[in-house]
Amino acid sequence: MLLSGKKALIFGVANDRSIAYAISKMFKAQGAALAFNFVNDAIRKRIEPISEEVGGEFIFPCDVTRDEEISQAARLVRERWGGVDILVHSVAFANREDLAGRYIETSRAGFALALDISCFSLVAVCRAFEPLMSEGGSVMTMTYYGAEKVIPNYNVMGVAKAALEASVRYLSVDMGVQGIRVNAISSGPLKTLASSGISGIKTIFKHVEERAPLRRNVTQDDAAGLALFLASDLSTCITGETIYVDAGYNIMGM
Repeated sequence: MLLSGKKALIFGVANDRSIAYAISKMFKAQGAALAFNFVNDAIRKRIEPISEEVGGEFIFPCDVTRDEEISQAARLVRERWGGVDILVHSVAFANREDLAGRYIETSRAGFALALDISCFSLVAVCRAFEPLMSEGGSVMTMTYYGAEKVIPNYNVMGVAKAALEASVRYLSVDMGVQGIRVNAISSGPLKTLASSGISGIKTIFKHVEERAPLRRNVTQDDAAGLALFLASDLSTCITGETIYVDAGYNIMGM
């Protein structure tokens, strides 16, 4: 099995339709030990049965907007596991009102919130868990083509994802000295809780299916397959990259 003996922390499982859920199932099938974060009691009620279903070893509280909770989570994981091999960062958020209309109308508070949760949280988590990855490892985060091109109603999230992709490059240099790889997975649009907040998402699905070279949309398992590759020793010399799994849509001009 590709991940036998490896320990993976999964940040950001929302429900059984999320990319992080599909990743956790695939990781477990390939031998990884799993642990999941939750933000509050409401999320905990959703995460507990998911962790039990996929064979997670434990769950832990961690709101990625709070440095003290991130530090506490790192201490808990050190106590339980001693170290970590894989970090999956599948965390993003923007106010619904900032995902419709004109980007120019984004509020200062909405901009700061989207960048904090969707981008800086990766930096904060990497800083806290880097000492636990003493034998190298793999960090991956989730991005989208809206970081590079204008996608209707993606707005401030596109800007946040652009910052996230730049952070991946800088983090790959900082953490590469310890043999830690950092990459971003750029999946095509998926039917998830997060995408349901984007106005006109059904039009985007239809457009991709008509225009992508493979003439289809991707699935959560497609993205999870790339995550498995990046988590495994098959990708030991790949870092700082944004890798597409989008049925080829990103290569199209017209």
